[in-house]
Amino acid sequence: MLGLLKNYLILLVFLPMLLTSGELSVGKPAPDFTLDIATKDTIMKGGFTLSNRIGEKPIVLAFYPADWSGGCTREMCTFRDNFEELLKLNVELIGISGDYIFTHKEWAKSLNLPFALLSDHKHEIGKLYNVYDEVFGYNKRSVFVIDSIGTLIYMDTAYSSKDLVSFDKLKSILTNNDKK
Repeated sequence: MLGLLKNYLILLVFLPMLLTSGELSVGKPAPDFTLDIATKDTIMKGGFTLSNRIGEKPIVLAFYPADWSGGCTREMCTFRDNFEELLKLNVELIGISGDYIFTHKEWAKSLNLPFALLSDHKHEIGKLYNVYDEVFGYNKRSVFVIDSIGTLIYMDTAYSSKDLVSFDKLKSILTNNDKK
């Protein structure tokens, strides 16, 4: 009986890891989703569906923990300050956090963000992309690049806003993708 209990406990611990590990990787289709969207000027309930944007241009999904926090402000301002350069690479930049769309709109307005923010308040998309931190209750800072046919071509689940290293790596990937 003790051996059976031990095997059951091992299964309980490792089965979730086995089921989620490897599901999301470069070269696989990006999981589709629909979320509320906010810009510095507008709010639209259910206004963003990833599959509706596929085919137009590559998409950068930038998950971040929370509006108004120091690291997230630094990250989004880096995107803002380099937005023209990103536009020249023909990409669409989208920020995603668990904040409400109303908070997104005010934060985007205060920072003059030229790109949209999506509200993943229930963290369903963070879970889908394996970036939700259950201990702290927010989406971890992560960046995904989806090409124009819907394939993940880049993942950085340890994206850092402390310096420009992660951003420069992202920019390099986008530059090389633009040359294809």
